[in-house]
Amino acid sequence: MTRRQTRLIVYLAVVIPIVAVLYHHILPSSSPESFTTNLVNRLFTSETTDMTSQTSRPCVIVVGGGLAGLSAAYSALRAGAPSVRLLERASKPGGNSIKASSGINGAPTRFQQAARPSLGPDEAFWDDTVRSAGARLASQTTSQPAARAQRESLISVLTQRSADAINFLADLGVDLTVVAQLGGHTYPRTHRGAGKTPPGAAIIATLLGKLKEAGEDRFELMTDCEVTRLLTDPTTTVSSSNGNSGSSVDHQPVTVTGVEYRSTKEDNSGDGNGASLHQLTGPVIFTTGGFGGDTHGLLARYRPDLNGMPSTNDPRPGTHDLLAAVGARLVDMDSVQIHPTGFVDPANPQVPVKFLAAEMLRGEGGILLHNGKRFVNELETRERVSNTIMALPRDGVQGSSSSLRQWDVQLLLDPGAAEAAAGHMGFYVWKGLMKKMKISELDATTKETLKEYVSIVRGEREDPFRRKAFGHWKLGGVNSDGVVDEDAEVCVGRVTPIVHFTMGGAVFNEHAQVLSSELGEEQKPIRGLWAAGEITGGIHGDNRLGGSSLLECVVFGRIAGAEAADVAKTAYI
Repeated sequence: MTRRQTRLIVYLAVVIPIVAVLYHHILPSSSPESFTTNLVNRLFTSETTDMTSQTSRPCVIVVGGGLAGLSAAYSALRAGAPSVRLLERASKPGGNSIKASSGINGAPTRFQQAARPSLGPDEAFWDDTVRSAGARLASQTTSQPAARAQRESLISVLTQRSADAINFLADLGVDLTVVAQLGGHTYPRTHRGAGKTPPGAAIIATLLGKLKEAGEDRFELMTDCEVTRLLTDPTTTVSSSNGNSGSSVDHQPVTVTGVEYRSTKEDNSGDGNGASLHQLTGPVIFTTGGFGGDTHGLLARYRPDLNGMPSTNDPRPGTHDLLAAVGARLVDMDSVQIHPTGFVDPANPQVPVKFLAAEMLRGEGGILLHNGKRFVNELETRERVSNTIMALPRDGVQGSSSSLRQWDVQLLLDPGAAEAAAGHMGFYVWKGLMKKMKISELDATTKETLKEYVSIVRGEREDPFRRKAFGHWKLGGVNSDGVVDEDAEVCVGRVTPIVHFTMGGAVFNEHAQVLSSELGEEQKPIRGLWAAGEITGGIHGDNRLGGSSLLECVVFGRIAGAEAADVAKTAYI
């Protein structure tokens, strides 16, 4: 035997056992996959819980059961994710999305053309959204051009994919044939159905039905489950939080590998410590909404000046700190939308959580009155209408000595506007939030205001507040005595500004990846983590256009679902 042959035998005697060990411990005996795929498999090890009948199959994890979460779950399944587990902390899915009543934006769509063919194609959605974002975007033109470019890129995705979002929902069976023009929009582009079901509820119900069709082996809705932290790869680190950004200052790379959660049904202690903790592993999509209902937490931290304002949001803590704990940057956290019209219930005017008086009511022709007189263009942006109302004296407010801050403004709809909003009006009248009155029952100042407004709608004079669109207002002219028909019936309700939406949230990109970098910096995605909906920040700036909340949930939820599914397929298939 030669010396070369001897060396070869010794080499093989050493290498073969090593290869066998590696093959046994890393590669499954039944499927010799690549080392890369198996390492990802080991990173996202599929786990089971003692709480639900989980299978050993891996999953995309969606946290939050509003429209963004449902859109993400549906998209992930359509993109081939092995399975999806959706964790919702409430007892039922839907979140704030299910209460959305004005509609969802989209342009240009076939429904726009069918409803208003004379207007031509709507190519102004991007411009309207940029204008609505206000100084937060405009001021960055020269001071932070990279940050502005990132904001505009997100707006481009939102607006350019809006028509596809409408088509997606319509193809699932959602009725979106009615199109209205809301405040801050230069075209009618906010879609809803012709029936009595509000658009948010219609969309949620349709998506839930489609998800259930996937079967329990592929989709599981886990309600009453509160996520307590995000799991990360132990080989990666996160530094401590930092101010408004609330995240890592040294940008250490982090990989999110799953979630830890508890069942709120199991917790009888009242302090959150009574339930056992469970874990799920896999790529995570965060869709938990904003912090408008976190009155004594995040809202008090970032906007203490809003203390005492009523809200449309049920009390619940924000979840932004969970993202910050793994390095996510936060942006625009002090940007909170005050919606100009929340109903003041005559039966309980001091209740802090109020029903929203949908912006669609003004879009279809409704007007706002203070002491019987108009005082604003009702179709200005929410920010401007709210600021105008809040500059008024808080006079004549029942219980004004309380800590609840509200104003005395009337919302009035004529017969045409009320008919166009009939699907909503039945509920509002039934709840006692609006009442029907003949014009003869109104005070003299309001009658004179209606007379003036009728002449504006008829084009006989310019509106001093520069309103150009009047919806379906049809109250006619005056009689020979200069009086509007006093037998005509109008609908009237009291409204006040309310905390409604938070524009701030996690910094993310066009792929819905959560970033550990500031807006405008070189993007550093947190691996394994996506987000969509109100939990994110950077799109809306100072003001969100009505109808764009549902839209961002669908657009970025679908993106996040497809992206997470790709990771799941790479890891497990």
